[in-house]
Amino acid sequence: VQLQASGGGLVQAGGSLRLSCVTSGIRFSGADMAWYRQAPGKQRELVAKITSGGMETYADFVKGRFFIPRDNIKRTMNLQMNSLKPEDTAIYYCNAHGTRWGRSNESDYWGQGTLVTVSS
Repeated sequence: VQLQASGGGLVQAGGSLRLSCVTSGIRFSGADMAWYRQAPGKQRELVAKITSGGMETYADFVKGRFFIPRDNIKRTMNLQMNSLKPEDTAIYYCNAHGTRWGRSNESDYWGQGTLVTVSS
């Protein structure tokens, strides 16, 4: 299973970025997908999650600013980040909870992370 995250970069406060997570090797349509982030010196935290059925949940600190669409045909997930704040600066990781092709048990899989830096 591979999760390839991309789209991070440097943006000014108030700006927008769109992260992408391209997957392979996993039964994507049946997987719950999520974005986590980890800021320097802090623990990794859940940003947003979308279930295989399309139910979305968001951390309070991103509600109304971030959105987590998924495309089951392209096997990709995005994180649309609007109205970015300096405190959104972190490495963002995509996560999949599901089954890989040829297996029946569910597991957690992680991408390599993409850095988002928001300047004030």
